[in-house]
Amino acid sequence: MSAMLEPDEEFPPPPRRNPLLFGHEKAESLMRSQFEGKRFHHAWILGGPPGIGKATLAYRFARFILAGGVSESSDLFAGEDQAADTSLFIDSESSIFRRIAAGGHPDLKIIERGLDPKTGRMRSTITVDDVRKVSDFLHKTPGEGGYRVVVVDTLDEMNRNAANALLKSLEEPPPNTVLLLASHAPGRLLPTIRSRCRMLRLSALDAPAFTKAVSALDPDLSASQITELHRISGGSPGEALRLMEEGGIELYGEMIDLIETLPDTNTTALLALADRVSRKEGETTYRTLTTLLSQWLGRLVRFGALGTEANEGQEARLMARLANARSLDQWVEVWENLQRLFAKTDSVYLDRRAVVLSAFSTLEKAARPRA
Repeated sequence: MSAMLEPDEEFPPPPRRNPLLFGHEKAESLMRSQFEGKRFHHAWILGGPPGIGKATLAYRFARFILAGGVSESSDLFAGEDQAADTSLFIDSESSIFRRIAAGGHPDLKIIERGLDPKTGRMRSTITVDDVRKVSDFLHKTPGEGGYRVVVVDTLDEMNRNAANALLKSLEEPPPNTVLLLASHAPGRLLPTIRSRCRMLRLSALDAPAFTKAVSALDPDLSASQITELHRISGGSPGEALRLMEEGGIELYGEMIDLIETLPDTNTTALLALADRVSRKEGETTYRTLTTLLSQWLGRLVRFGALGTEANEGQEARLMARLANARSLDQWVEVWENLQRLFAKTDSVYLDRRAVVLSAFSTLEKAARPRA
């Protein structure tokens, strides 16, 4: 039996090849019980923040269905409160697991962004041509006489025409069809899509589940590093891994040190950071910085509303000081304004240096004590 990540394989493993899932035992139990009780909806939206395991859960359930609804082995990594007969675990040494990992199962259709043949780069959206493959697939006889499963990763990346094309498959699915649809922001999906699906909302991982997940990815992480990653990633192992790869922990510390100087901003440090993200090789740093800043402001808003979200020490004192400088509504407005600013960078290609300077100018004004 195998439920370990093999070091000689692609790392981290993509969802279709990942045998591990943490923190979603209740979702697994629900999906399995619905399937076994013949009360199973034909289409499920698995909603929640990026990097928490939505697509991994989708593939886990796809394997379970295509294996005939029977786990081939016990999951050593199941939660302590999860009975063996509630898991969707399929052994990574099994033929079902290996065929799906290789993209070779005739009764599984995967819809995700692909390469643009003209540019050789990953497309930014899932197109209508991609989705039309679903209809063709569903009108074929199942290759192995059981269920046909469609995994879409993610609905958010579909353009309007693709979303409308998917509706036809949701409205009139053939018998023994299951569509598993991952979404980072299900509230933004077409209402007509949401109304035809069973919604299963997945949450970010709590500290114990997060610790298991990131320890599986990097066993050498210390307890303090894991605690820090849990906080700055919002409980998303996928986001934590990205931050580790992109120097996010160091960048987060740099950002906090800069925010600490508000409203008398350390101009030298700010200009150095702005110059760094403006370079040709600075796009990754820019995206990591804006993500971290957006998340931190979200935690500041929650701190102002609930008095939680910060650890003891520098960050707790910083949040308390800034929360007292403006009302909660004003900090919500600051967060919304910066969200729009960062989104505009992608749509109209704003200068990254100017965006960072503008963002900290907004924060500087907000941090000035109320008269």
